[in-house]
Parts: sequence; C-alpha cells; structure tokens
Amino acid sequence: MHFTSERRLDDGVVEREFTLGEIPGILWTPASAPDSASAAAPLILMSPPPLGLRTTYPRLAGRARYYAAEYGFATATIELPGSGERPRWAAAEEARAALRRAMEAGEPVGDEIIDALVLPLVDRAVPEWQTALDALLSLPGIGGPVGYEGGLISIGVRLAAVEPRIVAAVLFAGSLVPAAMFEEARQVTVPLQVLLQWDDEGNDRQASLNLFDAFGSKEKTLHANMGGHTGVPQFELDAGARFFARHLK
Repeated sequence: MHFTSERRLDDGVVEREFTLGEIPGILWTPASAPDSASAAAPLILMSPPPLGLRTTYPRLAGRARYYAAEYGFATATIELPGSGERPRWAAAEEARAALRRAMEAGEPVGDEIIDALVLPLVDRAVPEWQTALDALLSLPGIGGPVGYEGGLISIGVRLAAVEPRIVAAVLFAGSLVPAAMFEEARQVTVPLQVLLQWDDEGNDRQASLNLFDAFGSKEKTLHANMGGHTGVPQFELDAGARFFARHLK
C-alpha cells in the first residue's frame, strides 16, 4: 500500500489517498486515531457503486467522515474493477450494452445478462478487497473488528460469506442479483442490516426480498423506505452507524 496524499479535513478527520498495485483507494481515520493495537480503531470497508470513486466521492466521504467524527471508526474504500480510471474489459462492456438494450426496449433483464454483468465483477472485486484488508489491518491505529458497507450487494454477499474478519455488514439492495448469489447468501451468518428503497425503478423488489429471506444470519434487519434509488433517508446513516457501534467492539 502506497499513500499518495494526506490532508486533515475541517472536522479533524484525516483523509489519505493510496494505491494498492493498480487499485486506487481512500482511507479516512478519526482525528485522534489511536496508535496502539489494544485501542485500535474499528474498520469499515465501504464499497462504492460501479460509477467511479471520483463520481461517488461526496457520498462516500460524507459517510466516512460521520463515522470517524461521531463513532471513531476508520473507513476505507477502493475503486471497483472496470470503474473510474481503472482499465475496462470487453466482456463487462458487452454486458452493460446488453443491459441498456433490454431496458430501452422495455424487455425483462434475463439471467444471462445479469450473470455476465455481475459475476465477473464479484470474482475480481472480492479478492481485491481481501488484499486491501490485509494492508489496512497492518497500519498503526487500525486493528478491527471489521464491518462492510456496500452498494453492489452481490459483492457484499460474497465477501461476508468468505471473509471471517468481517463481523457485521450493512448492504444496499439496489442492484441486479444473479441466481447463484442466493445460495451464497445462505452461507452468510454475520449480523446484517439491509436497506431497500421500495420504489427503486431499477431494482427487482421481489428479488431483494427473496435475497433477504435467503440470508443465513440469525440477526438480520430490513429497512425499507419509500422513494427511488437515490432517495435513502438521511436517518439511515445514523442507523447504520449505531448498527456498527453495537457490533464493532
């Protein structure tokens, strides 16, 4: 992990940009981050939607700064494969084009398109998140436990199922879900909080409800709010923070 910039924001939170090989990322730490392992800050992995870190920076930074200033959490994000300034790959571009054609024609989005669009991204992103986690937990003042918060729900499902260092997750139900992810969801056992926008025009509401039902976690809560994809109420930010405060101890 190579840090490329560092600045202290007006609320005292320290923001550092880094690269991990070819992967760019950002780390936010509290103003008074501890420097001993016995008092290390809990860590939240915040996965962005596949729109690029620069595009989604205001939303990501806003949540991360709140978590740091109010709860003492460290938060990190990395650029997803094929997003932002990272290289594109032809198969993903073809899948996006097929999705656009289906939506413009008013046709159902078939399993073949969903699998081609989502599964290769999950296969690439999850190992990258695990590599980032290795590097982040080696830094002074960061020692876990670890939570995950993310926009592309299939990445969160896979990561929560295979990464034992993640002890709780807040997932956003607003993306297409391959059928294979339902079986993986049954392997997830960590506490979950799932956000669902009831009127999300691009989301299959029933598929989101079915996925929630499939999760194997004994503690799982669904927060359903009226409104479209980008209309998540502000109070859900604090609800997510309180959820992590209970579990990242």
